[in-house]
Amino acid sequence: MNILVTGAAGFIGSNFVRSLLSGAYHRWAGARVTALDKLTYAGNRDNLPAAHEQLTFVPGDICDRALLREILPGHDAVVHFAAESHVDRSLQGAGEFFRTNVLGTQTLLDMVLDSGIARVVHVSTDEVYGSIEEGSWTEDWPLAPNTPYAASKAGSDLVARTYWRTHGVDVSITRCSNNYGPYQHPEKVIPRFVTNLLQGRQVPLYGDGHHVREWLHVDDHCRGIELVLAHGRAGEIYNIGGGNEYSNLALTGKLLELTGNGPEMIRRVPDRKAHDVRYSIDESKIREQLGYAPQIGFEEGLAETVAWYRDNPGWWKAVSDAT
Repeated sequence: MNILVTGAAGFIGSNFVRSLLSGAYHRWAGARVTALDKLTYAGNRDNLPAAHEQLTFVPGDICDRALLREILPGHDAVVHFAAESHVDRSLQGAGEFFRTNVLGTQTLLDMVLDSGIARVVHVSTDEVYGSIEEGSWTEDWPLAPNTPYAASKAGSDLVARTYWRTHGVDVSITRCSNNYGPYQHPEKVIPRFVTNLLQGRQVPLYGDGHHVREWLHVDDHCRGIELVLAHGRAGEIYNIGGGNEYSNLALTGKLLELTGNGPEMIRRVPDRKAHDVRYSIDESKIREQLGYAPQIGFEEGLAETVAWYRDNPGWWKAVSDAT
């Protein structure tokens, strides 16, 4: 079995690759992995093993048709993580988001079609649904993205759907809630707050802090993706969630406690544009059809994540300096 993983040096993609190579997914024991990554500021070669007999690392862009034409043949499946993903950056400059997320997905699927790849999983986000005041999104909820990032991911989802519907590509789409865990870039809220607090710096909390997010440990997310890769149906969408909803203020309180700090370390900043009020996904489909269930409780996972950043300052300081 040969699997190509795009965005493989990023936070979630590298977790998936490390799990594959460690034997955590018994169905893919012995699988050879091609890790493709452009190595932008968010991609870090150090997130992957320096050397492994089952791993081939390829630096490159999913928009590079010639490169994809060269490396895709011989693979049995593609797991597509590669994306620009930072909301705040998309508010400052949306062009690269649409290039990578929409055109890149279209280019990749074009080359998948030409190469006869049997299976594709396209990894997306719950942000394509917009914001929800009460209840939870199901997979057939209308798309209503509110930021350039979310719109570019919604566009990539629709591209994936057309390659299934028009060309018969065996592609499934996953949409996850907010991820957290080791190796996450310090531009994201949990690692940013943790690394600030570990350095005695205040944390910038948007607005009144009452925006609600649902949190999912990256290990649980990748377990869900593996289930979809193995058993997901072509053309289907699967929500993957953690079932842990917290306001940003409540999350900040937990991080203050875990790092031994008090509320004086909170610095209120103006709310960002188009800040979605609440995210919440209904994951009953993947639970009932594929047997998914998150295994890492939020309290446990958050404490372990804070400990990882405390124990690995060399990693996050190098990443921060390179940004």
